[in-house]
Amino acid sequence: MNALVRACHWQLLSAHTAGEPVPRFGVEPIYSRNPGIVSSIVAPGGIASRFCPQRTWSITLEAMTRVAIVSKPNREELRRLLPELVVWLRERGYNPMLDRESSAYTDAAPAIDRAELPSHAPDLVIVLGGDGTLLAAARIFATVGTPILSVNLGFLGFLTEVRLADLYATLENWCAGCHSLDERAMLHAALWREGAEQASFEALNEVVVSKGDIARMGDFAVELDGKSVARFRADGVIVSTPTGSTAYTLAANGPILTPDVDAMVVTPICPHLLTLRPIVVPGDASLIVRVEGVPDVALLTIDGQQKVELRRGDEMRCCRSRHTVKLVRLGESGFFDALRSKLSWGEL
Repeated sequence: MNALVRACHWQLLSAHTAGEPVPRFGVEPIYSRNPGIVSSIVAPGGIASRFCPQRTWSITLEAMTRVAIVSKPNREELRRLLPELVVWLRERGYNPMLDRESSAYTDAAPAIDRAELPSHAPDLVIVLGGDGTLLAAARIFATVGTPILSVNLGFLGFLTEVRLADLYATLENWCAGCHSLDERAMLHAALWREGAEQASFEALNEVVVSKGDIARMGDFAVELDGKSVARFRADGVIVSTPTGSTAYTLAANGPILTPDVDAMVVTPICPHLLTLRPIVVPGDASLIVRVEGVPDVALLTIDGQQKVELRRGDEMRCCRSRHTVKLVRLGESGFFDALRSKLSWGEL
């Protein structure tokens, strides 16, 4: 048997009845896409007989072997941290792989282009950076559903939950299965021009249609499920997820949504109307933001990291993505704790 056997990942699978809840012992695997080798052996200590003495059980021995590491560039602390982390993972039977940014600090593990990492089927992604690094990793790995454990090396770190000093203690808890997955909704945005789709994007925080560099407003129109919502002059329009409600849209006086709310937020940026305010729409709605007039150039921006130039008449069609981002959490959700500690929310 060439797969690494870890006792905390054993599962009991019924050999007879499909559809029944599968009894388990030990700690369940954190995440497993590709089952390892299945062996029909006797369960240690008579465990199977306690669950179902009249049936035969087989044990699936699964190994979580691949861990991808994604790093923020130009961080000196990674020169010491990354070699140590690679050694730590290998000592526990995991096979680390690095993105190109991480490989600038060590050659102790194979380096792979960040966009190619999902094709190597890692079981966990460790993000070493700030919220921006997490957003970039989230868009790449959302299509394959790989859980992300984020370690804060940035400035604010609203989404990156783990402090650098707690990295190894957090990984120990992850290995023991003491965690939960915080599943975050994403947006799917498609750029339409002259009746044809030109490009599509996935966003964890927000998509923004905005004016270009010249300090003059543009003309925009918003439609919801085929019905006109508003036409107005402004610097732009933000469509955000509940996760993104604490990002750009918050700075534009948008509301704060808890991450589990099934909704999107539409926020005008500096509108030339005193009565125009952000609105919250259902999560399954279809939105269109149309560029009706711009002084120079307009931009479509994805999570503040990708941009596309827009022309007059272009439409950004937005809806809830079929993909989600799975964030590894090590306890109860600390959303309001994060609001207080990171944004000084609700404090006297």
